[in-house]
Amino acid sequence: MSFPRGTIVYGEDPFKDAGSGRPWLLINTPEMPFHGEQYIALTLSTRTWYDERLPLATDDLLEGGLPEESAVLPWAVASLSPDGIERKLGRATKDVVDEAVATLVSYVGIVPGKR
Repeated sequence: MSFPRGTIVYGEDPFKDAGSGRPWLLINTPEMPFHGEQYIALTLSTRTWYDERLPLATDDLLEGGLPEESAVLPWAVASLSPDGIERKLGRATKDVVDEAVATLVSYVGIVPGKR
């Protein structure tokens, strides 16, 4: 199964012990090599002390939901395989995804439109 950009999934956390999972926001587009076989994902967290987090409101979701109030951490990036994804939780709006990606891009020093 291939997930579109903006899908929120629950899957394994490659930064923790085996068997540990968390919610993720998938940000890649279909143009990415190996789309459907690999996903670029941003961490979702319930931690509120990160000033740079991007909180998710109920109207930021097109479908589904999260069990707790959560935020996107645009600096916490991972590559997920479909085998590591347990289930779909919902889908975020285009505006949420675009803001998270723009923030990530600013952290790595890329200016849109310039090479």
